[in-house]
Amino acid sequence: MSNLDTKINTHFPGYVVRKDLVKAVKGNAIVPTYVLEYLLGQYCATDDAASIETGIETVKEILRKHYVHRNESGLIQSTIRDKGRYKVIDRISVSLNEKTDAHEAVFENLAIKKVSIDSGTVKANPKLLVSGVWCIADLQYEFSEEAKVSPWIVETLKPIQIARVDFDAYVEARKEFTTDEWIDFLMQSIGFDPAAFGKRSKLLQLIRLIPFVERNYNLIELGPKGTGKSHVYSEFSPHGQLISGGEVSIPKLFVNNSNGRIGLVGYWDVVAFDEFAGREKAANKALVDIMKNYMANKTFSRGISTMGAEASFAFVGNTAHNVPYMLKNSDLFEELPPQFHDSAFIDRIHAYLPGWEVDVIRGEMFTSGFGFIVDYLAEIFRHLRGDDFSNRHQASFTLSSKISTRDRDAINKTMSGLIKLLFPAGGETDAEVEELLRLAVESRKRVKDQLKRIDSTYPEVDFHFVCKDGRKVQVTTLEEDEYPQFYYTRSATSEASEAIVASAQSSEDGDLGSPIAPTAKAVGATAAKTVKSDAKVGHFVFQENRKGVSYDQLFGEYIRGAKKITITDPYIRLFYQARNLMEFIETIVRHKALEDEVVVHLITAPDEYSPEKQHEHLAAIETACDSAGMKFSWEFDGTGTVHARHIITDTGWKISLDRGLDIFQRYEMKDAFGLANRMQEYRPVKAFEITYLKM
Repeated sequence: MSNLDTKINTHFPGYVVRKDLVKAVKGNAIVPTYVLEYLLGQYCATDDAASIETGIETVKEILRKHYVHRNESGLIQSTIRDKGRYKVIDRISVSLNEKTDAHEAVFENLAIKKVSIDSGTVKANPKLLVSGVWCIADLQYEFSEEAKVSPWIVETLKPIQIARVDFDAYVEARKEFTTDEWIDFLMQSIGFDPAAFGKRSKLLQLIRLIPFVERNYNLIELGPKGTGKSHVYSEFSPHGQLISGGEVSIPKLFVNNSNGRIGLVGYWDVVAFDEFAGREKAANKALVDIMKNYMANKTFSRGISTMGAEASFAFVGNTAHNVPYMLKNSDLFEELPPQFHDSAFIDRIHAYLPGWEVDVIRGEMFTSGFGFIVDYLAEIFRHLRGDDFSNRHQASFTLSSKISTRDRDAINKTMSGLIKLLFPAGGETDAEVEELLRLAVESRKRVKDQLKRIDSTYPEVDFHFVCKDGRKVQVTTLEEDEYPQFYYTRSATSEASEAIVASAQSSEDGDLGSPIAPTAKAVGATAAKTVKSDAKVGHFVFQENRKGVSYDQLFGEYIRGAKKITITDPYIRLFYQARNLMEFIETIVRHKALEDEVVVHLITAPDEYSPEKQHEHLAAIETACDSAGMKFSWEFDGTGTVHARHIITDTGWKISLDRGLDIFQRYEMKDAFGLANRMQEYRPVKAFEITYLKM
């Protein structure tokens, strides 16, 4: 086990499970993850290999005997008849038969209806009346000659979820983990290997969990297919309900006025709308109006009376175009159905999660480490819904007075959710809160900036906050930094936004974006000749997941005309690091005159684990340089004192990079047809800073 896994088992014994075990036991059982982990938690909540192996076999046997497959429903029905009583795992829903004044259950996979169930069981589990709930039930068969009497009887029923948790113990155990460890713990709990994600990408994944910890929170995520947008709402918690966008109706969602039955918002913590996008889809205008009122005021009408509810909404859907296309031709909400592409509806959304920043799910992204049994974590999250942490950040940070009340409430709710997830026991530092506040403000700014495109009556808003030391932090969205030439449309641009664009072009120091001119920021602007900005001193900060960045754009103007370039980087050891160096060499080749000879010298540290491979990579680069009018050499610093990473040219430039050349996130190097493999501009970057100095 990793050090983190050991720590997890030490402080949360019995409440964690190895996440790869779900696949080991699932087989062809079509059940949510929380059902399987509930069973694994009963038999495999340990780090002992032998006990885990035995537990897996026990869970497999339980599923084999008691999980009802649809195609075996007839066989199970016959078994129950022969034995008189049998335990089944199935999705069960209940309705009231007004003619008999009795409750009747429906077993979905077993395909039986009108199953007698006592009112006490229904009263203890009211969600049965709203939607299907996975349960372990003892089903009885008693034949009666009366035609109207069903032979099926529910003897006992137990929803698959943990009965209660010790929240105080959870909070105390959280104190034993650093913030980064806790984030990784949560990532493993939702099934992902944290090593496959950068810090920003991890936080984006965790934003998906905010609706579970924050009451009446409205989140939207639009992005490409295959990024796992709906997974967390269908598999993660028994308190969330995922419905198709086309299956929404007023009676199902809010209230059925004919019988007074409350809909989903009255019983579930989270109602998620899958496949919500689609311009060809039509929505009931009355439903949209009720949703707008509920999202703003937490209430809805029931006939002549008004009712309140706490359910959060999550809207997930696919985009048909990439971000620059949407920004140039429409807006980032363009795929919503016409009835929902409405400024009043959109304004009630607290945060827009940029789904285009989330990687398509690949097999290697899943974890084999330990994480919370999701049902246990779901109960913790449910407990946290009763707390309000929206003012925790206000002791050290003040939002701009120009931010409206609705924008402010949205930012505060997002902050409350993030702090509940990461710091339920407190102890957060100002630096950690600032990072979260930037993300919360950005998530709301993305909504408001698109509203200005949709409805020109929305005013310009200056999204910034002030730290207690007086420092002003201007917040921009990532797509704003990447595509300023599309982001600021003529109808939406004011003096403030024009000033930001001008600053991005001419600022010599700051974190507004990059030294890249707007014409070269767009993905696809690769040729060095198109870079119009002159080399200048400055300091620039790049956010994680930004695209449209290349060595040509970062270094082209600074290495042009140099005859000697010295690179100091202690981490040119692994294959991908050597490949980064080779791509920098290619950049030099593109920017030097054909007749010139350039000397490139590398100062690095030896690889104590694979020195032969390191030498092989560097020798291959040396050979490649010979045919391009370049001389490549290297030396090892054996003192272990080389830590700084920088590039120095004989033309007087020093370029300091906090990450060296290692600025790109992982991409498929073996995919000859992948654009990220062929073009740097299509690779998302890690968070990094670069400083240009004239010596």
